[in-house]
Amino acid sequence: MTHVVWRKAKRSTAQGGDCVEVADLSGNVAVRDSRDPDGPMLVVRRDVFAALVAEAK
Repeated sequence: MTHVVWRKAKRSTAQGGDCVEVADLSGNVAVRDSRDPDGPMLVVRRDVFAALVAEAK
């Protein structure tokens, strides 16, 4: 995934902590640990990600 643009929450800081990053994969959303950018990622359909975020709120 060379041309993927990863985004981190605006409230994340460089001081560490547990952060995730998300990327738009045309119809899907990828989620990864910001501290391990070369590690595994979770890829889900956009509607599934939206439901997850709504449930988390």
